[in-house]
Formats: sequence, C-alpha cells, structure tokens
Amino acid sequence: MKKIDNFYSEDKVVQEIAKEYLSAEFHQWAEKELMEFGESCANNIDERAVHTDREGQPRLIKYNRFGEEVSEVWVNEGYKKTVEETYNRGIVGYVHKNIPGLNKKGNYMYSYLQGYLLSQTEPGFYCPVTLTMATAYLLDHYADEDVKAKFLPHVISTGETELFEGATFLTERQGGSDVGANVVMAKYENGTYQLYGEKYFASNAGMCGVAMVLARIEESAPGTKGLSLFAVPWRNEDSSLNGIKIRRLKDKLGVRAVPSGEVEFEGAKAYLVGEASKGIYYMMEALNLSRVCNAIASIGIMRRAYMEAKNYAFHREAFGKRLYEYPMVKDTLVKLAVKHEVETKATFKLVHIFDQVMRKEALSTEKDMVLNRLLIAILKKESAEQAIHFCHEAIEMHGGNGYIEDFVMARLLRDAQVLTVWEGTANILGLEVLRLMQKYQAHQVFIDYIEEKLLNNASSVSTDLIKNGLEELKRMTAYISQSDEAVQTFHSKKIAKLMADLFESIIAIEYAEKSERNRKVAEVFLEMTWLQFTRIDHDMKSVQYFDEIVKGTVEKDSLSHA
Repeated sequence: MKKIDNFYSEDKVVQEIAKEYLSAEFHQWAEKELMEFGESCANNIDERAVHTDREGQPRLIKYNRFGEEVSEVWVNEGYKKTVEETYNRGIVGYVHKNIPGLNKKGNYMYSYLQGYLLSQTEPGFYCPVTLTMATAYLLDHYADEDVKAKFLPHVISTGETELFEGATFLTERQGGSDVGANVVMAKYENGTYQLYGEKYFASNAGMCGVAMVLARIEESAPGTKGLSLFAVPWRNEDSSLNGIKIRRLKDKLGVRAVPSGEVEFEGAKAYLVGEASKGIYYMMEALNLSRVCNAIASIGIMRRAYMEAKNYAFHREAFGKRLYEYPMVKDTLVKLAVKHEVETKATFKLVHIFDQVMRKEALSTEKDMVLNRLLIAILKKESAEQAIHFCHEAIEMHGGNGYIEDFVMARLLRDAQVLTVWEGTANILGLEVLRLMQKYQAHQVFIDYIEEKLLNNASSVSTDLIKNGLEELKRMTAYISQSDEAVQTFHSKKIAKLMADLFESIIAIEYAEKSERNRKVAEVFLEMTWLQFTRIDHDMKSVQYFDEIVKGTVEKDSLSHA
C-alpha cells in the first residue's frame, strides 16, 4: 500500500492556500520550510508519535530517591526531538519576532499551515503548541515590560535561548465551563502575589516553563469579573519547584502525548498580567486563538483519515476488485474529499480574517471582529464533529484492520474525540453564537456577508440551494429572537450548523471557477450538504466525478507499491 511520504507535497489544496494568502516573498521562503516539515511529519515525527502513544507516554515522577516531592514529568527522547524541531521551525516564535533572512515577522497563517501538517501525525503534541501560542499572545499583548522581558523570549524561542513551553490553566473541579465559579486565590505577600488552590485539568503540566493562570485576588468581586491573569513560572531560578505540585496525571482516552494533570498551588510566586480583574477578557481572546488551533487540528485529522482511507481502497481487493472500483466506495471517497477540501479552504479563510483582527495590521471594523468570533465558534464545532466522522468512515473502509492499533486509525479516532470537548463543547459554542447574536446582532452581520457574496458571485454553479438555506436562517433567527431562553438555547446548535453550511457553501462556489475540478467539487458539496436526505440520487455525481476529484495518479502509484 502506498505510504504518505510528505503531508505538504501531496496536498495540492493546502499548497494553493499557502500561495494565495502568503505574500510572494514570504511564500517563496515558506514553501521550502513547509515541504521539509511535511516530510518530517509524515516520517520521523509520525514514528515518534506511534511510540509515544503506545509505549512512551508521559509519566509522573512524584518523588525522588530521597522521598522528596519533585513532581517531574518524564517524556521520551523522541518526544523531546519533536519539541525541539517543531518550536525551532517557528510555529510559535515567528508570529512574534522576525524570521532570519526575511527581516519581517511571520503570521498566524504560516503558523496554522505548520499546525495543519503537524496535526496529521501528532494532534496530541499540537495541544502544547497551542497552549504556547496562547501564552505568547497574552504575554506579548498584556504583560508589562518586566514580565514580558522575563518570559516572552523563552516562550518564543527558536533555539537561541532556553525554551519555555506555555500552558493556560482555567479549569477547576467545581467550575469546569463555569469559570466564574473558580476559587484559586492570589494573595499579595512580601511584595509578590502567591497562588493557593488547585487546577483540575491542567494540560502540559510539568512540561511548561510558564503557565497563564486565572486566579481571584483577595476581596475581588465574585464570578468572572473578579478573575485576574497571572504568569506563573513552573520552577524558580534555582530550578526548585515554584510552590507547585502535580497530584496525578489524567489517564486519557487519547492525545496521550500531552501530560494533563491535577495541579496544586501552595504559595506559587505569580506575576500579574494586565489589569487586575480583567483576566477573563484576556483569556477569552486566547481561547479564540485556541479554538482556531482546534479547527486546524480537526482538518488535519480529517486529511490524514481521508488519505489513509483512499490509499487503502486503492490497495485492498475484495471479490475480485479493488475497493475503489465499487460505486459505494467511490461515493464515500468523493464525499470525504469534497468535504475536507471545502472545509479546509473555509478554515483558512477564517485564519486570514483572524490574522487581520488579532494582529491589528489591517483596519478591522467591528463587523470584522464579530464575524471573526462567529466563524471561530461555528467552524470549531463543525470541524471537530467532522474529524470524528472522517475517522469513522476511514475505519470502516479498513474493515477489521481499522480497529487494530497497528494501523493509525484507532489513534486518530481517540485523538479526534477530544476536539469536540477542548475549547468548548457544541453546547458551549451554541451559547456563544447566541451571545454574539444578542450583543452584536451577529446573525445580521452573517446574513449581510452571505448576501454580498451571493450578489457578487460569478460562478456558473447554481446558488438556489444556498439561497434556500439563507431564507431558512432568516426565518429561524427571526423566530428565536422573539422567543424565550429555552427556545433560543434549544435551537442554538441548529443555527450554528446552518451557518457553517452556508459559509462553506459560499467558499465552494468562490473557488468553483478556478478549474473544472473545483466546479465539480462545488456541485457535489452543495448537493451533499443541502440534499442529504434525498432518497434517490439519479445523477450520482459522486461516482461520475470520482476520477477527477479523487483518482488522479493514485491508481498507478498504489499498484506500483502493492
């Protein structure tokens, strides 16, 4: 069976995205970097990921040989190599500092292109990268100069100084998604803040050099309004623990590469970041960044699952034929290819908007900011759910082999499952959509955006299905705006799904005129999205268009490797 040799060179769609959104000079430099990283992700990093998941999972060393509390986390040597390679390539650092040789900063687009490649092999490790990205953002934008100088150079290190991975500790046992219930206390003692209490789900515990922690300064207001943000180093300058203990590491279903633990603060020295009692606002900005990372991880898993399913279908014989020769298999592969392609383009369109809003390099209006937050919520939800669906389809394509740990699909499914939970479940994201509707009239901003795109559409593909969907959205949002809270929350996830379908449909037709293949992709996408409950498919376009959308040169390559 054909092996995936390079996650970048074999992905024409993401190559086109890189060329579209990166400036010419930047793209010329980035193309070589992404090609090298794509090869490493498909080979060395992938091999290390298998070892980490099966035999080399992080382990807590609670005590040293003298019985002293050390709360160290052991990781295998391959994991350390992945840490070194990934951060030295600037996945975090080049968002905040100049790239050698270019004398200009990178951007989130480049970082997320790297994250997309990394997530195809090690979505578990992309979690610490995400946390480090969030930490860098918070320090760069809100820390005072002394705190920034103390930590930021280490967090954005690309090899020139000691790396401090980051972490964001929000979750407490009694709170969960209800962050306002948090009780970790920050006391001002001897000229510094010291933290007391516990965080119940702290990812990258023991591996981070500095954690961004929400805590409540004594006598602060209750709820989220009383929370402040602190930078907390894991160790003191003499390498001793900074009043921090790890009670235990979580035994998780998947993403086993990232150590997630229960962390206790016993007078940990902490540095206030930004203004007191504004921590929740700062952290919510970082949360949006993490939600984009979550969507990137999802489309990365979708891509790997699709590629594994496709390669297996071209290799495996059943009843005298290769699997791909059967119409039902063609239907599955085409629909996976089309959904992934459109959702990838939609997600990187979001990244482009996100880049402008977060980096403030372009004049962003309030509508841009509202659209940005809305798209983050709906695409995070949609892509996470699709990652699980893609893994399911790929496992089914493999049959019994898909359920065996010797193949990658079992690990991908375990890793994909957390993406519907991390950074907000579907219910939380539905509530986010409602809040944006109520506070900023986000539904009207979205409707205006879709109508403008339809008005300027130059595609030959019919937009009738999109227009029908838009009318449905108008009716639904008008109805719930006049309804009580129960009716609104009941419909919130349905609205989010409808918006995701509309946005991705617009993306599909925008690319349709670039090639005949893109037109066929758009046709299939619109029909599978809006006519999914049609019982009889007379045209069977997914079978008609199989050769152009999926097949390409795969048959010849697969047969030569069989």
